[in-house]
Amino acid sequence: MADQDERTPVALTPGHDEHLTAAIESAGGVLVALSDARVLVWAGGVDDFPAELPDSIEWVALKLAGIEEFMSAGLIDDRRTWTNASGFYAENVAEHALALLLSGLRQIPAAVRSRWDKDGIDTSIRSLHGSTVAIVGAGGIARSLIPRLSACGADVIAVNRSGRAVDGARETLPADRIEEVWSRCDHVVVAAPSTASTRHLIDASVLEALPDHAWIVNVARGALVDQEALLTAVRDGQIAGAALDVTDPEPPAADDPIWDEPRIIVTPHVANPSSGLTRTLAPWIAENLRRFRSGQPLLSTITPGSTY
Repeated sequence: MADQDERTPVALTPGHDEHLTAAIESAGGVLVALSDARVLVWAGGVDDFPAELPDSIEWVALKLAGIEEFMSAGLIDDRRTWTNASGFYAENVAEHALALLLSGLRQIPAAVRSRWDKDGIDTSIRSLHGSTVAIVGAGGIARSLIPRLSACGADVIAVNRSGRAVDGARETLPADRIEEVWSRCDHVVVAAPSTASTRHLIDASVLEALPDHAWIVNVARGALVDQEALLTAVRDGQIAGAALDVTDPEPPAADDPIWDEPRIIVTPHVANPSSGLTRTLAPWIAENLRRFRSGQPLLSTITPGSTY
């Protein structure tokens, strides 16, 4: 446990960030060089991460929620505590997920391009009110999204690993019962972590089981959706459309047919805009630094060797 009269030495790299700096200082930290630090707040990506960390580093705080690249690069070890930003950006991502779903249901992209030509738009517009939305991966994003969906008059079926009830959801099912969901929902929001078991979670069989008015929203990782099967399902009218903030690969190639399908909306991985990343993360860094200094468990710790 840190002496609360002493400030904890923290390295903030790469570069200076006013939001994180203020958070660190307000929570009892002092900025120092990496070689002198007990804590590293890493505000960059995997490419420029140090190959070796000083033995003095006891905790590394990553600014990203998705850390697959850090895992696959073998950077996350068991010699120190690691945290990521899982759940910290939930409000931003939930807001974007709702915007994507409403854009699809209300045919906003087509309406913008129509120049007041209502043919083909009026008949395809649907309301979110009275619908059932399945949220696959009912963690922090789901907890932020459910009240927003409820405000629009939609019910939610939540799917998580344990099946433990999620506040606000009409029903919560464990992941091993996910096949029961597809025929009972109108739309799907994908918010699960990317693991070996969730790759192509949304595949041709799922798309076939969904109602033909369904929209799929993906704000998780592109690999969770079989993109080729998705394109076929949309073209064939198996589902009404898809709204993707993440793709596989990312970004899609310039000649990828996904760009030409009017019922697939693609945004360039901006559900959590980079302009606000550190501002959103700063309060959580401050809270975790207070916990570190008092010997309490940290928020959003990473288990080395796990898949994320």
